[in-house]
Amino acid sequence: MLRTSAGIRAICGQSRGRCHVHQKSRGAGGDASRSRSPHRPVAWRTEADPDDAVPQPPRFRPKRTPGIQPPLNAAQSPGDIFSKFFDDEVLKCLCENTNKNAAKKKEKGKTFAWKEITSEELQKYLGLLLYMEVCNFPKMVDIWRSNTIFHLPFPATVMSKDRFMAINSNLHISDPEEDVAYGKKKGTEDYDTFHQVRPLLEMLRSRCMSNYHPKQHISVEERMVAKPTKWGLKNFVLADVNGYIIDFKLYTGKSKFPTSEKGLSFDVVTSLVDKDSLGSGYIVYCDNFYTSPGFFQHLKKQGFGACGTYREGRLGVPSSQENALHKRSPRGSIRWIRDGDLLFVKWVDSREVAICTTVHPVYSGDTVLRWQKNEDGHFESVSVPRPTAVTEYNKYMGGVDTSDQMLGTNSVLCKTKRLNMIVFQHLLDIAVTNSFILHKELCISKQQKHKTRQAFQEELAAHLVGVCLDGKPEFPSQGHFPVPTSTRDMGKSTPWKCQQCNVGLCLQLERNCFLEFHQRPKMSGLA
Repeated sequence: MLRTSAGIRAICGQSRGRCHVHQKSRGAGGDASRSRSPHRPVAWRTEADPDDAVPQPPRFRPKRTPGIQPPLNAAQSPGDIFSKFFDDEVLKCLCENTNKNAAKKKEKGKTFAWKEITSEELQKYLGLLLYMEVCNFPKMVDIWRSNTIFHLPFPATVMSKDRFMAINSNLHISDPEEDVAYGKKKGTEDYDTFHQVRPLLEMLRSRCMSNYHPKQHISVEERMVAKPTKWGLKNFVLADVNGYIIDFKLYTGKSKFPTSEKGLSFDVVTSLVDKDSLGSGYIVYCDNFYTSPGFFQHLKKQGFGACGTYREGRLGVPSSQENALHKRSPRGSIRWIRDGDLLFVKWVDSREVAICTTVHPVYSGDTVLRWQKNEDGHFESVSVPRPTAVTEYNKYMGGVDTSDQMLGTNSVLCKTKRLNMIVFQHLLDIAVTNSFILHKELCISKQQKHKTRQAFQEELAAHLVGVCLDGKPEFPSQGHFPVPTSTRDMGKSTPWKCQQCNVGLCLQLERNCFLEFHQRPKMSGLA
C-alpha cells in the first residue's frame, strides 16, 4: 500500500508557468533552501491541463544481464542455492574465528566443554536454527525438552543441547586477536560498531550482488532489525521488485557512516544506488524519508530516474495554495506542478497523497475502484482517476515490503543481548530469503510450480543437518527395554517388565502387551 504524506510546503516563484526554487543543498536529503522570489506562487494544475514537458525515460543500460547470474541459472536445490551465499569461504571464516574465541575464553579460565567446530557441524548448527524458525518455540532450548507432550525427538539426533549452546555462545565472526587491537579505537572516529561482524557482512553483500542483477525498477527503504534498549539497529536496503535484497547498509546511532553535508538519507542511497556496479537507466522508488528535489536531481545527473512520496514542509517543493486541494476535494482529485524534470503531484484518496517523480507524466488514464457513499447513503464501487506516478509507485515500491514479509514470517531472530548475534541472525535471514527468491525465479523461468517459503526452508534445514526431509527419522531408544521381574514375583505375574516404566508386561508371540503398552499415548500428570 502506498505510504502517504500529509502534503507539501515551500516557496515557489512564477516564471513561464514553471515553479522555480533555489537549489542550495543542505539537510537530510540535499534539500533546497527557501526561495525569496517576489513573484506570486504558481497555481496548481489539474489532470485536464496539458503537460508539455514530460521528460524522456532514461535509457536502461545495466552492467550485466538482469536476473539470476551463472552458474545459478541452472536447476538448483535449496541447499545448492543457499551454498552460493554461505559458501566454503564463509564457513571457514566462522569456524576458524569461533574456535579461536573458544580457546581464548579457556585461556582466561572459563570452564566449559569444547571441541573444535568443523564446517559440517556448523552447517548442522545453521540447520537447527532454521528448524527452530519453523517450530517457532518461545525459547531456543525448547526443542530439546523431554517428558512433555511438546517433546521433539529429532533435534537430539543432530546435536545435543549442550553442544548447540556451546557453539551459540562461542560463535565469532571476526578474528578475536584483531578485536583486542581494534577495541583500543573505541571512542574515536575510526571505531566501527560492526567490526565484529564486518567480515560476514561484507562477504554476504558481495554474494547478494554477484548472484543476481536487478531489473530496471528498484526500491530503497529502511527497516528496523531489532529494538533493544542499547541499540536501534537499522538496515538500509536496496531491493528488486521481486523482493531480492541487492545491497544493504547496517546502521546504528553509534555507527561509523561517512556522511556529507547533505545528510544521512542522501549518503545512504547514493552509496546503494551505485552506477559502477548497477549500470544506468534504473528507476529508484523510495518513501518520504529520502525524497527531496536535490536528491532526485542528483540521481537524474547520474542517469537514474526517481519516484517517491514526500513530506510536508520539506525544502524545495511547491507550497502554493492557488487551486490547491482542500478538505472537501472529492476523491480522485489531482493537482500538479512541474519544475523542469521534477513533477510534483497531489492526489486525494482516503487521504491526501503527495508524490514527486522525474520519469512519469501526470495522468495516463489510470483508474482505481473505490467504495464511496452515494446520495442514498449506500456504498457503491466507483472508478476514480489515479496519477501515473502513484500507479507505478504502488507497483514497484513493493520490493522491500515483500522482503520484509518474508523475513518476518520465518525469522531466526532469537532473544539475545549480543549485537553481533543479532546481526548474524539477520544476515542468515537475508541469505535464506534471497535463496528462496532465486528459487522462485528459477521455477518461473522454467514454468514450474515453486515451493512455499516454509517448504523451501524445511528442505534447506534438512539438507544442512544431513538428513532426507521425507524419510522417517530413526530415534534412539528412550530406555524402554524388557527386563526380568524379581524371582519372588515370578509365579504371580508375567516374568517381564519395562525397565523404565517399571510395569509388568507379557512378552509372547501371540500376545505382545509390551508393544501395545508403549504404542499407547501417555498422558501422565492428568487427572
